[in-house]
Amino acid sequence: MADKKHILVVEDEEHLAVGIKFNLEAEGYRVTAVGDGASALKMIEQAAPPIDLTILDLMLPGMSGYQVCEELREKGNNMPVLILSARTLTEDRTRGFDVGADQYLNKPFDLDELLSRVKTMLKLYDRRAGLQVLQSNEATYSFANAIVNFDTYEVVVGGEPAKLTELEMKLLRYFIENEGRVIRREELLVEVWGMAATATTRAVDQFVRRLRVIFEPDSSKPQYFLTLRDAGYRFVSEGIKPAEGTNGNSSTDETPE
Repeated sequence: MADKKHILVVEDEEHLAVGIKFNLEAEGYRVTAVGDGASALKMIEQAAPPIDLTILDLMLPGMSGYQVCEELREKGNNMPVLILSARTLTEDRTRGFDVGADQYLNKPFDLDELLSRVKTMLKLYDRRAGLQVLQSNEATYSFANAIVNFDTYEVVVGGEPAKLTELEMKLLRYFIENEGRVIRREELLVEVWGMAATATTRAVDQFVRRLRVIFEPDSSKPQYFLTLRDAGYRFVSEGIKPAEGTNGNSSTDETPE
């Protein structure tokens, strides 16, 4: 039992909580269900084994799901949070991401989609948590001719200081934590920007282009921040020699793996 992921279901509709708990347990998870926000925060703080992921309703008695998620993040807890709500307005979803939720699923929902999202979120969290390069006792990371300190925000490239914004540092860190993996724009919008995966924006492309200008020897022929056409981006710390004939359109061209 100790190796089972522990999921907290925060849902005041008892029949729904029981159904979700039953199906998650059938998938091999350990599941605890509570019906209000205060109990959820207490459970997250005291649970043994600790909670690995929270499925959170928004309309809860006494304390809303927004408040639960916001307090969780303010306390420094970065566990995955999946909001499950009947609220379907864009502003509801946006607020959910603003307070720190990782994903947002509307009621009524498809069970297979819920189970798939839970599985994916846990895998992504494990991948980040298991990496050694950015543990709390190792805030400095080096690649190519760059040295990055994520605690002090100091960046040196080729012996010269470089300035990155907080969001640029967050994007860089996410790339490093997921080195070698193809990351879709939708994932970056959710994980880095805190936006809905369906948001229409070119912010991701623009910020990746900015990282290339800062870190690549030739930003038109990227070696570290690669683009895969119709797939997403991939960070490679050792670098890959650009293919002959690359035309330099960094937002759409496929850079070889």
